[in-house]
Amino acid sequence: MFVKSVSLHRPNHSGSSSNNDFSQGSMWRNILTMAVPLILAQAVQVLYNVVDRVYIGHLPADAALAFTGIGLTFPIVNIISAFTNLFGSGGAPLCSIARGRGDIARARRIMCNCFVMLLATGFVLMAVCYLGMKPILYLFGASDATWPFARDYLYIYLLGTPFVMVGLGMNSFVNAQGFGRMGMMTVALGAVVNLILDPIFIFGFNMGVQGAALATILSQAVSAAWVVRFLTGPKALFTLRQADMTPDWPLLGQVTALGVSGFVMAVTNSLTQIACNATLQTWGGDVYVGIMTVINSVRELFTLPVHGLTQGAQPVLSYNYGAGKYRRVRKGIVFMTVSCFAFTSLVWLVTITKPALFIRLFNSDEQLVTLGAPALALFFQGFFMMSFQFSGQAVYVALNRPRSAVFFSLLRKAVIVVPLTLALPHFFGLGVNGVFLAEPISNYIGGAACYITMLLTVWRDLKKADVEAQAAQ
Repeated sequence: MFVKSVSLHRPNHSGSSSNNDFSQGSMWRNILTMAVPLILAQAVQVLYNVVDRVYIGHLPADAALAFTGIGLTFPIVNIISAFTNLFGSGGAPLCSIARGRGDIARARRIMCNCFVMLLATGFVLMAVCYLGMKPILYLFGASDATWPFARDYLYIYLLGTPFVMVGLGMNSFVNAQGFGRMGMMTVALGAVVNLILDPIFIFGFNMGVQGAALATILSQAVSAAWVVRFLTGPKALFTLRQADMTPDWPLLGQVTALGVSGFVMAVTNSLTQIACNATLQTWGGDVYVGIMTVINSVRELFTLPVHGLTQGAQPVLSYNYGAGKYRRVRKGIVFMTVSCFAFTSLVWLVTITKPALFIRLFNSDEQLVTLGAPALALFFQGFFMMSFQFSGQAVYVALNRPRSAVFFSLLRKAVIVVPLTLALPHFFGLGVNGVFLAEPISNYIGGAACYITMLLTVWRDLKKADVEAQAAQ
């Protein structure tokens, strides 16, 4: 049910300033004001995440095994990210909606409760992953040759789990307050530290994968400190306060209900990676697990800018939704969709015509390049259809439609990709190609289903609410 327009109350100190009022000015400009810093941050984030793999993939000894070993840790890293989505991506849209209604007290309470949950969950996840590391990694497709590299990386990386939770999760609230540039700085600062420390630790101190992990957790600590400093300082519209950190369980229930969409998406990404690695280990061995590591890295390279755009659009859509500006919400959805489609179409063309270029970026092993190029081209067939999945999911989350967001997260990965990944290699002599074919099939089915349903439900309701609002004036 949509809320009616309300008059906004903005206290001088903790309310929205004119620069953070998304109900004024053109929607595309407001979205770009938030999205451009995020896209730049995501571009830097690509370096943050990918630079470890590039360096490790070009080690003088055991580069392919080390690279594959790091790739085996991706599902664990994604599961940690899933919990940042549960509270960060779940709380930030509700925070924006409350800000749009002028309810600053509720917005602050949401932010402070999410901070506590992010920090507590980070320590719990760290302990659980340490206790179950070996069986988990072998379940994910490790072999006796790759296990030592995965273990050495993860032993150090897990120490930074609380930093990841706070840095990524609370940065959503920086953006929710309208400070896109400050949110960009959070990511950029950590990335620069990582870029500087990586070659020093990996090659200078000859630490290999352990050096990559150490550089990563130190950069995550810097990002987390930056976020906390901003959200406790004078520039934030509303700040972290101990008085609002007492768990409000009904409120956290609303946060997790909305955040479960991003949580499920990240967890199902991990589930997909596990299924892919395990199946490829059976059908092709370590070399194909390494190829999938490259493909996942390339996909991350190209999906992060789209995430930047949709994440930048979400607080703008949420704010206008909370303010009852339904026509502006529809304009924002159109702009977001067209922009995502244009970018993903370009990516699709580049990856299917120059696949070997991206394989060589991460590893120079000739066998991996020869076998990986056709696999990457197959995997990215129909990538442009992901624009509809990204846009549809962003709308569901921004407008507090948690059930739809969760359903379509599960549909594409858990219902389509994982079963196809396990089944297709057995049919028509596809073998390993069946694993890589599962992704484009899910892009077409999942992307179309998500966006068409959004048009038939959310878009229709927005139009109806806009007509009613115009008639009431």
